[in-house]
Amino acid sequence: MNRLIRYIIIVILSTALQACEKELDIRYKEIEPITVIEGQLTLQGSNVRITVTTPMGEPMDSTLLTDATVTLTDLSAGSCETLIPDRSGIFTGPSAGIPGHQYELTVLRDSKSYTARCDMPAPADLLALEFNWIKMPYDQVAVLQVTFTDNTVIDGDCFWVRLYRNGKAYMWNIITDIYATSGVINDVFMTSRRDLDEEDEATALSDGDVITASVSPISREMYDYLEAISSDSNGPALFTGDFCLGYFLASPTVSASIPFHPDEIADY
Repeated sequence: MNRLIRYIIIVILSTALQACEKELDIRYKEIEPITVIEGQLTLQGSNVRITVTTPMGEPMDSTLLTDATVTLTDLSAGSCETLIPDRSGIFTGPSAGIPGHQYELTVLRDSKSYTARCDMPAPADLLALEFNWIKMPYDQVAVLQVTFTDNTVIDGDCFWVRLYRNGKAYMWNIITDIYATSGVINDVFMTSRRDLDEEDEATALSDGDVITASVSPISREMYDYLEAISSDSNGPALFTGDFCLGYFLASPTVSASIPFHPDEIADY
């Protein structure tokens, strides 16, 4: 087909579609707030955050709730620990997770019960963090490469890689061992543009900022959950009992940090 004719057809179709636009009045059904549980067990201890969903159209309410009884059971060792909320409202416990053990988190709140189980896998080794500048059509972008090990004996390993900027959540990604080469995985993050005047505040990096990367081995169910919420879905249910949202993750998370000095970063 002649390119000019093809272009004219596209323009005509676009105009027709725009002419068919209609303003929709979407009415949301009001539902009771749903309990949201975010629980983690690491090699340093446990922490559980409890919130409730916010009605559509209202400002997000992230208030942490403490009107619950939270217990963590090591099913492999037969021990049980009651978690206590700290001053910020996070339920915490000092007992470290043990790779190879299975754990159960139970939350009792408002006459309802929520339970989740998770096996703690072996930790990965975080081998290196490295920044490089790459040339994009619009600017140079600082790319951070996170290099860590994968268990070559087991296929289908999944990982949750999180970045923190000066201690605050910055970016995250999930990746599987399909990208491993000789037992090593390189996960890459496109971070800040060099021209900070054109960069969004949420991703801008300034000289001296410290980026911390953490690597958590996760189950396939947790991988599917994170994949779903990254697409604005609630994801699969990870708790049994009464209905709630959230997750429980037992993982030997490892981390390392790197300072951001733009003048010291090499061009890729």
